[in-house]
Amino acid sequence: MDVTRESSPRPNSWPPAPPELPQRGGGATQLSKAVADAVAKPLIKARPVIVQDELDGGPVTTPISTPVTEPVGASSSESRASRRPPRTDATLREQQARSLPGWLALLVLLSALAGVVLVLARAGVIPHLDALPDLRSGAAEASGGAEITAASIAAVSAAGLLALVTLAGLLVNAGGETRVLTRWGRYRGTVRRTGLLWVNPLLRRRRVDIRLRHWRSEPVQVADRTGTPIVVRLLIVWRVRDTARATLAIAEHEDYLREQVHAVLTRTASALPCDSNSVPGPALRDGQWFADELTRSLAAEAAPAGIEVYSVQPLALDYAPEVAESMRRRRLADLDAGLRTVLVDDAVEAAALAVRRLERATAHELDEAARSALMEHLLVAFVAPAGVAASVPSPAARAARKEGKPA
Repeated sequence: MDVTRESSPRPNSWPPAPPELPQRGGGATQLSKAVADAVAKPLIKARPVIVQDELDGGPVTTPISTPVTEPVGASSSESRASRRPPRTDATLREQQARSLPGWLALLVLLSALAGVVLVLARAGVIPHLDALPDLRSGAAEASGGAEITAASIAAVSAAGLLALVTLAGLLVNAGGETRVLTRWGRYRGTVRRTGLLWVNPLLRRRRVDIRLRHWRSEPVQVADRTGTPIVVRLLIVWRVRDTARATLAIAEHEDYLREQVHAVLTRTASALPCDSNSVPGPALRDGQWFADELTRSLAAEAAPAGIEVYSVQPLALDYAPEVAESMRRRRLADLDAGLRTVLVDDAVEAAALAVRRLERATAHELDEAARSALMEHLLVAFVAPAGVAASVPSPAARAARKEGKPA
């Protein structure tokens, strides 16, 4: 059975037993009214879930089909009291930070270093080499030593400070990573450009990984709709979409995602039973409903934190060790019962077909008692195990047994 969100109802939303149709006039009218009421009041309603939009920063209303658990006459205030995903500050969203190309910063750094060397050479601090042109000033050349003046000190200090600021602002941003810039706790932008860059050295930089990532969860023990403990392992594919929210809206976005996975899994697993062997209906093992519902719910919970969830796939879905053996025996018993029912039905059809062919071959129609006796003998022959001789009592013996007389 393929259980999806579109074709299968959610738990607690099974339609009630159909009303008894009146035996006399007016049945068609009442049936039409019942159908009209069912259409007007569907069992599965679309409730809006507020999800933060990563691009625009504003709330986006997404209709989600959820089962109606409140009574029909419930007030609208009770319907609005349902749990919603958290909401973050709409002004806190990712924006591009100001940065300069790295080659320009390197050019400024080399120019500052060249200026320091030039000033020191003119002051005579750097010894003169005969192979190089003489850059010393007249006073330094006349004295033959170093002539350090206040202007030389100021020039060297300015050039050194410029080189230090340029060097402190250099940033190497690798592919798949970003830098979130803050100053005194205030968000100043995100650098997504890769390569060598220069940013304001007074800004604090936080590295955020924006690559596509997958996380294999540990075995999580939850309970299904019947209260049976089950163990589930999940594979989550996700990435950071809004670096500002992932860094500033929550403390640790990975811990937040891990806790939300556990909460969503507990809520979703309790919606359906793990298996539907004896009871007809959808189950957690059927189709893609479980994975789709986990993906939808986790994406809605993680969006306010700037996390984009692509898929949530269950890797393992088993019963807990304390009930695994009993559930296995129950499943085998259900399968044996179903198999016996199929075998008996096939044997009845084969016996009836054999009796009809016998009547057609002999051109003689058997009476009811003879046909029943022949059917019983054929059923015993078909169903009885090999090597076991089974006898069928005659109709007279069965009638005597019913009356309490000895056969």
